[in-house]
Amino acid sequence: MSIKFLKPHDRIAYVNARLLDPASGLDAMGGVLTEGELILDAKAGLFNDSVPEDAKVIDCKGQCLAPGLVDMRVHMSGRNLNATGISAVAGGVTTAVCLPGTTPVIDDPTVVESVARTARKAGRVKVYPYGAITKGLRGEELAEMGMLAESGAVAFTDGKVAVKNSRTMAQALAYCATFGLMIVQHPEDSTLAADGVMNEGETATRLGLSGIPPEAEIIIIERDLRLAEMTGGRLHFAHISTAQSVDLIRRAKDKGLTVTCDTAPPYFALNETAVGDYRTFAKLSPPLRSEADREAIVRGLQDGAIDAIASDHCPLSEDLKRLPFADAASGGVGMETLLGVTLELVHNGHLDLLQALSLITWHPAELLGLPAGSLKRGAAADLVVFDPNVGWQVKDELLHSKAKNTPFDGRPLQGRVLRTVIDGRTVYEIGN
Repeated sequence: MSIKFLKPHDRIAYVNARLLDPASGLDAMGGVLTEGELILDAKAGLFNDSVPEDAKVIDCKGQCLAPGLVDMRVHMSGRNLNATGISAVAGGVTTAVCLPGTTPVIDDPTVVESVARTARKAGRVKVYPYGAITKGLRGEELAEMGMLAESGAVAFTDGKVAVKNSRTMAQALAYCATFGLMIVQHPEDSTLAADGVMNEGETATRLGLSGIPPEAEIIIIERDLRLAEMTGGRLHFAHISTAQSVDLIRRAKDKGLTVTCDTAPPYFALNETAVGDYRTFAKLSPPLRSEADREAIVRGLQDGAIDAIASDHCPLSEDLKRLPFADAASGGVGMETLLGVTLELVHNGHLDLLQALSLITWHPAELLGLPAGSLKRGAAADLVVFDPNVGWQVKDELLHSKAKNTPFDGRPLQGRVLRTVIDGRTVYEIGN
């Protein structure tokens, strides 16, 4: 495997590809023609007769070609932006949305601009920032969300913590309702979660670990749905993990509330038993839940109650993970496994391929208003070529991410990225 930065060719013809475009519903053998940074054409049967003489030809050999993945929840900072970019393109991610818990916090327009500059300098994945809801992520005084939006913030969140104060949350939702902005909430009542380190239940009791009850998530969702109804604000819940959360959001949508949500691969592919004998790589926030919760998350992805899948990529050093379970930090890297684990939903018969891809391309782009996730003419030439059937095993030491804290270490997956293209430029290619 190698990370490559090839010089862009004026015209590139991707031939003999299975085109998959969730935005249009296209699933057919065909080709894509790009010129510079843009897609000139993408359709079934393209290049069946001939290829433009001035185009460089890339033969996809019957493999899948789709829009580059859009990851709407990534933890990063200036220090790890370069390594995160390498991990992103190795996972087929061409657009990543950065949480505001950077140093400094993204609660000022100058920081929004700084994150954008740093990402451009790194030259790998396209990075869009979230703005903070409250100054310093302290949950007290609202940040200048209007100014942050003008500077490029795509939505607003306090990242890894919920806005605890109901009045502050109501004010944020009301403000965003006025200006058409979106609030993204991490749904966890910190007082209920308190000193908990894994899901409350039989497994936690057996291991002698303090538990985080599902109600810690459910209570915040119930409260915020009422606040969204009261204010008319646009509300999105991140990485939901419980069956009751799915039911609450499903009912809210049926009532007509402007509410959406995402989940992350661990919550539909793993359950609390992955903690095993105090396996800290499986310590996440929110924690891995019961098997019944996992099955409910799958059903929510099937019926549209859950709108998107995000990696929740959170790189942590060995010093923070290789500790007693109660002391270890929560979080796992996820961009390099995002496609492979999502494809489990296809291989297990829960979703078809276009449905699964929509959750990691078109849907997150649409939620955040990003110019990504589509193979339409004039769109950015951000592409991923992948083999949906090839098998491989996740091994932490082989990840491109500098941090190796994957909850999927040792897991066999089916489906792997072969090539990643950003703005018409191949930035990752396997096997060379």
